[in-house]
Amino acid sequence: MGMICAVTFNRYGRLYYFQPGKFQPAVGDNVLVPTDDGNEVAQCVWAPQWVTEDTDGFPEIVGVAAPDDLQRDHDQRRVKARARVAAKRLIRDHELPMKVVGVDHAPDDNRTTIYFTAAHRVDFRALVRDLGATLKARVELRQLSARDSARLQGGIGSCGRDLCCSTFLVDFEPVSIRMAKDQDLPLNPMRISGACGRLMCCLKYEHPLYANFKSKAPAVGDTVETEQGRGRVVGHDVPRESVVVRMEADGSRCACPLASVCGSRQAYETSPAAEGPVGG
Repeated sequence: MGMICAVTFNRYGRLYYFQPGKFQPAVGDNVLVPTDDGNEVAQCVWAPQWVTEDTDGFPEIVGVAAPDDLQRDHDQRRVKARARVAAKRLIRDHELPMKVVGVDHAPDDNRTTIYFTAAHRVDFRALVRDLGATLKARVELRQLSARDSARLQGGIGSCGRDLCCSTFLVDFEPVSIRMAKDQDLPLNPMRISGACGRLMCCLKYEHPLYANFKSKAPAVGDTVETEQGRGRVVGHDVPRESVVVRMEADGSRCACPLASVCGSRQAYETSPAAEGPVGG
């Protein structure tokens, strides 16, 4: 058990979690946090609060950002903006099929890292030389996947919330079209694809619930007995843990709780499968 707060380096960017230590930053305060490139300025978006999990593995906030730290951060952002403009211009001059999605700059060793996306591998050796001469820095280019690009740029998903990958999602887990089928979602790429153009990561969230429900529920087409009488299953309502049954008596439909539905033993005994194989 310990205290945790969340910060971000960019507006609507990914959240990073730190122990507040002896500091108590409020939402909106600028703080210094440790990174691979030294201490950097970040904004607190989640004030320190107690959590039940063990927090020993989280790094601690270094301190509250001073005016000198804010000025250094402002200068860093200007350097990054200049590098982004120069990279876009030179990519256009070299006629390379690349798109710049992010820029990092490490002042300690005067190194600028430019992140880009491309449909295929790109020969950017000449581009690196021109960028180094223009920026007067050591330049590295790194190609990102579509999902990493969406994480870096951020955005709003079809649900109306910030992208999971740019806020709390740490690792990308495999997502398959089978997950969409199991959840009875329309197999329309426009409906089940995220901002990255790949299958939405959130298809993974509820899939275990659907798999568990279908392992217990009668399949669509099965004959079942319910409190209202005998009928045939015509649909599943997983969020409500119920099955939709068309009643044999009057053809009406009703949503029956899964716990109150059982397969018809009579229907099973009269089915061809129960009579065994034909012939000797």
